[in-house]
Amino acid sequence: MELHKMSNGHHDFVPLEEGFEPEQEEFLPHKDDGQNKSQFKDFEGKTSFGMSVFNLSNAIMGSGILGLSYAMSNTGIIVFVILLTCIAALSSYSVHLLLKSAGVVGIRAYEQLGKRAFGQPGKVLAAVVITMHNIGAMSSYLFIVKYELPLVIQTFLGKHSNTGEWFLNGNYLIIIVTICIIFPLALMKQLGYLGYTSGFSLTCMVFFLCSVIYKKFSIPCPFEEFGNSSINATLEEDCEGKFITINQQTAYTVPILAFAFVCHPEVLPIYTELRNPTKRRMQSVANVSILGMFVMYLLTAIFGYLTFYGNVESELLHTYSKVDPMDTLILCVRLAVLVAVTLTVPVVLFPIRRALLQLLFPEKPFHWARHISIAVCLLIVVNILVISVPNIRDIFGIIGATSAPSLIFILPGLFYIRIVPTEDEPMNSRTKIQAACFTAVGFIFMIMSLTFIALDWINGENRSGGGH
Repeated sequence: MELHKMSNGHHDFVPLEEGFEPEQEEFLPHKDDGQNKSQFKDFEGKTSFGMSVFNLSNAIMGSGILGLSYAMSNTGIIVFVILLTCIAALSSYSVHLLLKSAGVVGIRAYEQLGKRAFGQPGKVLAAVVITMHNIGAMSSYLFIVKYELPLVIQTFLGKHSNTGEWFLNGNYLIIIVTICIIFPLALMKQLGYLGYTSGFSLTCMVFFLCSVIYKKFSIPCPFEEFGNSSINATLEEDCEGKFITINQQTAYTVPILAFAFVCHPEVLPIYTELRNPTKRRMQSVANVSILGMFVMYLLTAIFGYLTFYGNVESELLHTYSKVDPMDTLILCVRLAVLVAVTLTVPVVLFPIRRALLQLLFPEKPFHWARHISIAVCLLIVVNILVISVPNIRDIFGIIGATSAPSLIFILPGLFYIRIVPTEDEPMNSRTKIQAACFTAVGFIFMIMSLTFIALDWINGENRSGGGH
């Protein structure tokens, strides 16, 4: 097929515009993509639909799933379902804007869309936003490993306190996990190969979801019959779900839910590697991934909330540990969550490396030395940050509050407005106005998030957070 494509020259462009031949569509999905194709792709797209769904779903699924039950306790079931549905629909629309912009100019790289829309400053801005956001996500995942893995090992060994052995030191453990698991996966040339590990990561989270559902029916409320329980729900009225709840925490849940479907840095790399890459096919990948995560988020939030009601904590697994600290099932669930977040790190690393390559070596062909060295440098930086900076969560809280709305709302809307020709869609057209409103929503979310973080610092609390 490769020789056939190269030998035909411009002859292939005629049927491509009609989109009837999937074999041709696989290599040249856009009419004007032929000249720039090698600049934006490391290889021909060979990743199946299912593997692409696994990778994108894994990119969506973050540690924020552990806090969704707490979010529901502060909004009520009805408000939470409405908010989650709206955010899922907006995320799907955001992917549509990205794919439409990429299809107009035949570019499937976030950084190159920024360059086409705003020149070199737009390219640099897109690369910096992706890099900072995904480094923040990687750091948050490794923080979970740093603090949770020693506790899991300690409990499995039957120890009641940390006795100081090296295998109970979180700093040593994240270095071992990085070298033995994350680094080899990060060396994969093709993101599509991570579909297998992404599938296993999602399996771990399905196990987590099944355990949450099971615990709803095995933990009675009130909790007074549990001798080890430190939860205070001892009255029947404490065990009633609320459909609508408005309190001082309610406004803080909006940014948490707004960032629950962040996957946009990974959309275009996955689109590049997709077999038979059409806009409709990639939109289907995004819709299936978002729908799957929507169902998982919703079921986790509902059953976690209906287990503990108003006593649910911001980290769901900690609430189960308060009921029975030695619960073997919950220990297995915590280990499964650790595996899931660990296997997500390589998927999140790929867009950073792609952004740096586009920024620093835009005309260079693939080379293993650059591929490996960038991965090594990124993992070293993230490990140093997680080990040495105790307040890194506050730092990346600000970065997340600015980068997440930029990636989901602001940049896709601006790209669409700038890239789609005005002769095709004037500025006063419905689609351009929708994109402008979408961008404005992003600025509102950014202002809300930064305001809540500032209030947290002033009040000495930690209530705001991102979906990842």
